[in-house]
Amino acid sequence: MIYLLLSITASTLIFIIFKLLDKFNINTLQAIVVNYFAACLFGIWSYDEPLNIDKIVNSQWLFGALALGFLFIAIFNVMALTAQRNGLSVASVASKMSVIIPVIFGIYVYHEGIGVQKIIGIILALVAVFLTSVKPKTTDNITKGLWLPILLFFGSGTIDTSIKYLETTYVSENGIPIFSATIFAFAFIIGLGILSLKLLKKPVKLTIKALIAGSLLGIVNYFSIYYLLKALNHESLESSTLFTVNNVAIVMVSTLLGLIVFKETISKTNWFGIVLAVISIVLVTLS
Repeated sequence: MIYLLLSITASTLIFIIFKLLDKFNINTLQAIVVNYFAACLFGIWSYDEPLNIDKIVNSQWLFGALALGFLFIAIFNVMALTAQRNGLSVASVASKMSVIIPVIFGIYVYHEGIGVQKIIGIILALVAVFLTSVKPKTTDNITKGLWLPILLFFGSGTIDTSIKYLETTYVSENGIPIFSATIFAFAFIIGLGILSLKLLKKPVKLTIKALIAGSLLGIVNYFSIYYLLKALNHESLESSTLFTVNNVAIVMVSTLLGLIVFKETISKTNWFGIVLAVISIVLVTLS
């Protein structure tokens, strides 16, 4: 149970750090690039075997890790923007509802069972993303506000699905830390390239604040995955129950912190979307 609580805490802290980046005027891209460097170092540190570059280069998952590195840097930026512009509740719901995508992938590729309960859960999740993202001001605001959480929804789902496929197909159990570290390394290299291009167009110094925030974000990012995997290895909880508690808790804690700490405004429509999000997670994971 302690690993589950730590996973929930770490995952929630990611959204909070993104919100604080905007509050303290810290360059988001700089912090994210530093974050992946820190996360890569933690992955290497967690690897029990000696680091073998040739083994990594010749691994079957290398190109998959490269693609995931690109997705990581892109979607992490989208997550940051969603948390900053749409609020913690929208960002957490959009990312956590993405669990629907690997479920659909599992049904199609792995021929997993599907029933009325699972179908209802998938439909409710899609509706929930829309309802939690709607801002009740003008039609223009609705249009502008929707693209970020929708992109976050599909991007996060693609990442989860890809990781599941690569790990079950090509990655050995003791190779998970170095696989994760390689993804983080590619994300860092790609992010560094993007950051360098931006700096050529508009020179901006790498600040101490960005280094500190990015390092903190990298540690939290790594441990959010690490503790979830540790919780999944524990025999006291079934994975379906664990994912339900984990995802629902992150959505609700992020929402409450957004209300209490950051004074975010949530409409009745948004609240209804959050309730639907919780219901959809429960329906799908327990179906």
